[in-house]
Amino acid sequence: METQIVYCDETGDDGNNTSSSNTFILTSLYMPSSEWQNNFNIMHSVRKKLKTKYGFHTKQEMHTKIFLTDKGVYRTYNWIPQQKKEILMYFVWAVTQMDLSIVNVIIDKSNIIKSEYPILENALKYNIQRIDNTIDGSWNYLIITDEGRIGPMRNTARKIRTYNPIQSQLPRTGYRNLPIKNLIEDILDKDSKESYFIQLCDFISYFVHLFYKVEYKKETLPNRVGRLIDPQFVTNVMESFKQSGKLNLKASRDPYGLVIYPKK
Repeated sequence: METQIVYCDETGDDGNNTSSSNTFILTSLYMPSSEWQNNFNIMHSVRKKLKTKYGFHTKQEMHTKIFLTDKGVYRTYNWIPQQKKEILMYFVWAVTQMDLSIVNVIIDKSNIIKSEYPILENALKYNIQRIDNTIDGSWNYLIITDEGRIGPMRNTARKIRTYNPIQSQLPRTGYRNLPIKNLIEDILDKDSKESYFIQLCDFISYFVHLFYKVEYKKETLPNRVGRLIDPQFVTNVMESFKQSGKLNLKASRDPYGLVIYPKK
């Protein structure tokens, strides 16, 4: 049985208040372990090109929100807007060239009715469920994520190994318990600075956040982001992921496979 490697990262605050963010997006990308080295080589090659062409240090972490808002260390590079957009498109290109799939779960806090709604737990549960549905028992997988939320994420994964209620598609039949069986080990943690793939999850997750904001919620881009890119740029990024077959479109009925909860 083949083993796949799943990487996760998020955008937004997993608290129930909306003061810092209206959404919480958890993105996972997964790949066959046999393709890991090739995918790594693609990203490593891109980072070397970015070092040669733009001086972007190969060991410098790509944190997309901070990059787009021109904060922190990125200000020291003195890139012009066109250069920054070109750098973004190198990351997009890298994703489209890799053998991987992507699941994006969006928790829209404006739809939450109950204050005790478990945002992080549900986002992870829905993500794992989509991966599990995709594999249909044909391979197993392990999950690697950033260090920040490792405790509650491990607890959630342990729970759904034994109790994973899924609403039946048949009317009036309630829920069925379908425990997760193909997840190997506890969820593992790794510093995002040391992982190209966690950084790619951050990249994808933030663009999903922007796409949902402008296309679904009909809101404007954040001011600092809007100075660099426009909504069409955001849409083009998502279209690149979709047209290259990287988005798991079976994850939901949404045209981009976005898994959006709670339902209105």
